[in-house]
Amino acid sequence: MEYIVIIIISIITIILLKIGLNVRLKDVKKIKEIGYDKKLKEVSDKFPENKEICEDILKKLKNENVQIEENKESKVSLYIAATNKIIIANIKDTFTRIQTIAHECLHSIQNRRILLFNFAFSNILLLYFIVALALILLNIGNSLIYILVFIFMSIIQYAVRSYLENEAMSKAIYVAKDYMEEYMKKSQDSKEKEFQEQNIPEQKSHTKGALENSITEEDIQTITENCEILNKIGIPLTSFYIIFTSVVKIIILCVGAIV
Repeated sequence: MEYIVIIIISIITIILLKIGLNVRLKDVKKIKEIGYDKKLKEVSDKFPENKEICEDILKKLKNENVQIEENKESKVSLYIAATNKIIIANIKDTFTRIQTIAHECLHSIQNRRILLFNFAFSNILLLYFIVALALILLNIGNSLIYILVFIFMSIIQYAVRSYLENEAMSKAIYVAKDYMEEYMKKSQDSKEKEFQEQNIPEQKSHTKGALENSITEEDIQTITENCEILNKIGIPLTSFYIIFTSVVKIIILCVGAIV
């Protein structure tokens, strides 16, 4: 009976969180639509390759000792605290790539003790779930104790991981904007200097044309505004996802105990 009660409470928890955090399926679709918008991608394509962006942002954050690896087969970019490495996924086709890279770079300068704790504890929790499920299915020990321990461990993981993710997501947009503005100024200054050094009269019209085709403040504003839209959806969605995965595992353990 107690396992059925926990399952019911878990389902109610998910429903209340979905309502409270205003998580809607259409918003998830909206993230994909905006993220892969072709016009926004054209603006993003004016900036350097992902690895160069990552190196520049890390330099800006004064943390250049981080390893950078591009993995085109990966769908998720991440920072691995244990190896101090940023893995950049296949995000070339999305305009959010600059903010995504800034997000991972920000993880690299967060409190290292918290990062390592999150890395270790997340793996321990996963291992505990597998062991607990096996023990429950084999009817070894007290299933209710296993489930209660997992619930409290999940609360700890949620508190730590949500803090790390929300801080990085909130700051990433500003770091990305600063990077874009600095790159725009550097790019424009470089082009002006290049044409001035040539000192060819007929190049003046080409200079103007080249500057017109370069990155503009309007481009940066467009990317920033759309990133803000995504953040309004993405930050609560991330919090919901973290707790949702734990609640699903709690339900699985309870079902295992009933069976």
